[in-house]
Formats: sequence, structure tokens, C-alpha cells
Amino acid sequence: MKRLLTIIAALTFAAATFTAKAQSIEPAGSYLFAEKDGQELYLDVYEPARGSQTSIDGKEKPTVIFVFGGGFKEGQRDAAYYSPWFKAMTDRGLRVISIDYRLGLKDAKTMGVRQADELHKAILMAVEDLYSATAFLIGNAEEFDVDPENIVISGSSAGAITAMQAEYEICNNGSLTSILPDGFRYAGVMAFSGAVYSDSGKVSYKKEPCPILMFHGEEDRLVTYKQIRFFSKHFAGASWLAKRFAKKGYNYSFYHFQNIAHEVCNSMLQNINEEMHFIENNVMKGQKRIVDAAVNDPSIQKASWGNSGPKDIY
Repeated sequence: MKRLLTIIAALTFAAATFTAKAQSIEPAGSYLFAEKDGQELYLDVYEPARGSQTSIDGKEKPTVIFVFGGGFKEGQRDAAYYSPWFKAMTDRGLRVISIDYRLGLKDAKTMGVRQADELHKAILMAVEDLYSATAFLIGNAEEFDVDPENIVISGSSAGAITAMQAEYEICNNGSLTSILPDGFRYAGVMAFSGAVYSDSGKVSYKKEPCPILMFHGEEDRLVTYKQIRFFSKHFAGASWLAKRFAKKGYNYSFYHFQNIAHEVCNSMLQNINEEMHFIENNVMKGQKRIVDAAVNDPSIQKASWGNSGPKDIY
């Protein structure tokens, strides 16, 4: 169980690994969507680029809500290393909305078995804030030109856990979903090094999830690639989830990167083509375009963790 918890504690180091060779972009506007625990939560709206293709065969491309990474300890919705990916998405006709969320482990000094509840609370806190941002957008759908039935959620590292967990809670009628309109469903999920947490046994979906795209490094020791179990607590990574999705016939795509660890969490720009294939086929067209592919991609740079990186934690 200690490994499960130190995984999240270490994610904060991943935020510094992203490098990109594209231009940056500024949001069209920033909006306060909630105030919780004395903290104002904002979202930034990045509109589709002028002249970009915003629809296919008469169907609008989805709005993508993005949740940043940082181990539930740190991170920013407008961090500079995300900007090139925001621009790449808007150049392809998508609206991107990057959100704040409360950092439930911000003040955590140590991580261990006794902090399992703190970890779970941090994940659910982030999910609650994602739901609040979603509800805000739906409540102002006309102003933001957002179709409530056409929202994809995405995240990196802790943000990927948040996005995956948000769909899991919806599929299992979690109490936090009361924030959302009755019957609301996301159109898709894109997770870069994500996982799902359960404190009541094996991860299991009562309802079929929406289409899910997962990228994960096979050597990832920060967010487990496979699974970690400790009594009733279960942390299921992309490899374990993909096997279950395949058995259940769910709509998913899974790219697992050989000889690469947690760096995949910041590979959004390198994998833009796969993301667009998923959005256009699995999400927009509703096709069960199942992918389970091993990838060897030298363009994904390995992180330089320094003296306080994961090798010292384990």
C-alpha cells in the first residue's frame, strides 16, 4: 500500500518534463466557475482557431476539458508546457477548456498506509471540481457555445486519474454526480498516464463507460501501469483496465509505450494524431475502433529526475 500512496506523492516531479516545439496560445477568456474552501476556481477557454475545421459531416467537434497534472500537490491550469498542445487542438477545430481544481495533497508531509484516506479524498476532491466546471459550462452552454452532449474530458498524470475517476463515478452512480444534470454523460475520456481508484474492492463498472483513450508507459512506477491491491483498496492502471474493457466489449483505445515510464503523461503533442483519430471515430462517429498497441517512440524524452526523483522514493 505504501507504493500506491508514494506513487501519487511522486507525480509532482513529472510536471517539469514536458518540452514542445510549437507556438504558445493565449486563452480567449478566464472565468470563475466555483469558490470552495476559500479558493476561487477558474477555467480558461481556448476557442477553435479561425479558419479551422470545427465539424465533420455536419457534426461539431467536441469541447475538451483538460485537467492538469502535479500529484494533487501542485500544478497550474495555464502552465506553459501545456500551451503548445492547446494550440494544436484548437488548430484542429476543437475548443479546449483548462480548469483549476483544489489540490488535496498540497500540505501532505508524508505518504503511507495511514494516508490512504487522504489520497482517496484528494482524488474525489478533484473529481468534484471537474464536475463543478462541467456543470458551469452546461449552465452557460449558449454563452460558451458548448454542446452538453459533446464534452470530452482529458488529463495528464493526476489530471488523468481525475478524468478516469470522473467517468468511473458516473458509471457507478457516485454521490458526487449529483452536481451534474440528471442523465449527463461525457462523450469521451482521454487519459495520459491515468488510473482508477476503488476503496471497495476490484474496479468494476456498473454501466458501460463512454469511449476511453489511454496512453501509458509500461515502465511507469508513479501511476501504476498494471494494478496495486491492498485488502479492499484497488488502484487499477491502464493495462489492467484495458484487459477488462476488452472482456466487456467496451469502446476504448490503448497505447502502451515500451521502455518508457511516466514521461508519457506529457506526450499529448506527440500523440495528437492518435487523439484526433479517437475523437473523430470513437467519439464523433460512435465507432468501436478498438486499439491495443505497443509503441516504441524515441521522440518521448525520458525525464531527468535529479537526486530527489522516484529512484530515491522506492
